[in-house]
Amino acid sequence: MISSIHTNDLIAAIATPSGIGALGIIRLSGKGALEAADTLFRSKKKLSKTDGYQIHLGYFMDGAEILDQVLASVFRAPQSFTGDDTVEFSFHGSPYILQRAMEILIENGVRQARPGEFTQRAFLNGKLDLSQAEAIADLIAAENHTTHAFAMQQMRGGYSQKLAFLRQELLNFSSLIELELDFSEEDVAFANRSQLTDLLQKLHTELSELVQSFALGNALKKGIHTVIAGRPNAGKSTLLNTLLNEERAIVSEIPGTTRDTIEDTLHIHGVQFRLVDTAGLREASDTIEQQGVMKTLEEIKKSVLLLYVYDVTVMTPADVLHEVESFLHEGLHVILVGNKTDLLPAIPEPFYQHQHFISAKSPLTLEALKEDMYQWASGGQSSADAMVVTNIRHYESLYNAVQAVEHVQEGMVAELPSDLLASDLRQAWEALGEIVGDISPDEVLDVVFSRFCIGK
Repeated sequence: MISSIHTNDLIAAIATPSGIGALGIIRLSGKGALEAADTLFRSKKKLSKTDGYQIHLGYFMDGAEILDQVLASVFRAPQSFTGDDTVEFSFHGSPYILQRAMEILIENGVRQARPGEFTQRAFLNGKLDLSQAEAIADLIAAENHTTHAFAMQQMRGGYSQKLAFLRQELLNFSSLIELELDFSEEDVAFANRSQLTDLLQKLHTELSELVQSFALGNALKKGIHTVIAGRPNAGKSTLLNTLLNEERAIVSEIPGTTRDTIEDTLHIHGVQFRLVDTAGLREASDTIEQQGVMKTLEEIKKSVLLLYVYDVTVMTPADVLHEVESFLHEGLHVILVGNKTDLLPAIPEPFYQHQHFISAKSPLTLEALKEDMYQWASGGQSSADAMVVTNIRHYESLYNAVQAVEHVQEGMVAELPSDLLASDLRQAWEALGEIVGDISPDEVLDVVFSRFCIGK
């Protein structure tokens, strides 16, 4: 057990947001929680004498006086969220009542729970692994369909189940390699090198895919940084307004109207895009416009998605490709948006893989563009099906595991001795173990659970 955590303490916390509401819930959990609740809760039957998964109506007492009429929900160990006996009191949502109830509990020997301590106890009691515990915090913080789907996927096991299986296979080989060290003088090989080579290749492929998914996963979690850029009067601000269905940016026939960035968010099928409308790209005629152009270039460098808008009546395909080429950087996805097609007799022929011809004033012409943005962001999969890493701690562990696997592969080719292979194998399965919490120092757990709100 973790020495810094008193897992036998009775803990309690308000589990609902602060402020006045219809209901307010206080959770009480730990060994002896039902007996402790009986000293404060008055009803026809003692909670310690009831079965789990029952709700009882009664009174929460403040000495000889009634504080409130409440519902007490009983969850008996081990069939509870924490794995310990738990009671959840549903009070009327008065801040005074909830605060006074917490004071009464503390006066009766119950300790205020630390942030995330209920979930931490669930982890320590084997109710869920560390990655699932972290997914609970992500679920609470979810602001859109995509982040909700990722959190639910991980809470159900997500890629941690796959990693647990691969890690066990790696452990099996590692133990055989370690065994060879005990028989080094006899020159005995217990681990089948051909099978180990195949496993390492499988591990490298699957772990590398997860590592690479982090850039997209992190962007989806925080919102995809999407820059709308192009020359003056290309229709960038009109595109922003039409996408958002509101007059967010000033639109004018005068070139250089946008001098600073304008930001807003757009949701497409639950995926959040952080749109940034920028100053037109040209040789600036004054200092303020020069600063706007510089800011545009800075935004493009930070972005992962660029909507390059150009006037189809002015720029040639060669002009467009030449200008876009100067913006390219690693991790940037470009979608070309040819605007003002309403001024042409026919739609031009496409010359780029991700390209759309629109009239920014007409919402109907933007549907294919929006669908392309979503398909790129989701990788062509629904977020519920995609195996995407969104947690920086998981990314770091996966990256370290890939590095260790590569060292083992190199060692196999160089026919290094078993002791050197064993060291790298150990680093690989330890890195994978950090994700699910099989190997987690106290300080790692402290950081993970400090992200939670009190009461969870």
